[in-house]
Amino acid sequence: MRNTLTGFLLCILASAGHADVTSRSGGPSESAMLVRNSDAAPEGMTFFRPVLSGVLYRAGFSGGDKDRTGMSTAQRVELCESGFETAFYADFGKNTEYGATSCGSSSLDYGSARSSRPDAVMQAIYETIKAPSKGPVLVHCMWGVHASGALSAMALVQFCGWSEERAKSYWDEARNGAPCANGCDAWIDAKFERFKLNSSLEISEAERAAICPK
Repeated sequence: MRNTLTGFLLCILASAGHADVTSRSGGPSESAMLVRNSDAAPEGMTFFRPVLSGVLYRAGFSGGDKDRTGMSTAQRVELCESGFETAFYADFGKNTEYGATSCGSSSLDYGSARSSRPDAVMQAIYETIKAPSKGPVLVHCMWGVHASGALSAMALVQFCGWSEERAKSYWDEARNGAPCANGCDAWIDAKFERFKLNSSLEISEAERAAICPK
């Protein structure tokens, strides 16, 4: 949980040109959700995009991550210093070292995730929504278009009331034309077959208004 010192650090980062990724003052715009690059992206990452303002962001590695070794220490520290408290590497990361990365009085918890088993990610997002002072979650995958997009689409259904059809359309547009094994419709359909709304993760209308896309 961020304290006063961390809040001061965020102000310094914002004044140095770093976007405030912690603000929950209304959902992201469509253009922000589809942007290719963002000033807030850690060095070496791309498709860094908001999904739920101040709560959930998504990303991938510039040029992919052919060695599948996950975020570097420098990237994790940069995320931590920007206010993130949780990150997931989705579907890849066989050789990744997970765990906590400290930055001053705060830390970033880095773990693995699967787009076909979204429960842990949905739970982390819910806990972040319910703790206004808690820093946002980043979900990333190799390229930033398939697995991270699928988990983001599921989050929009779970927390923002999007239909599955709308969420799949968002996933499709945000993948930037990247191919999918056995076809993209089949790929995202298979992921959503494993996803079910969880009634225990319901949030209030006020919380939705603060974080969900318009």
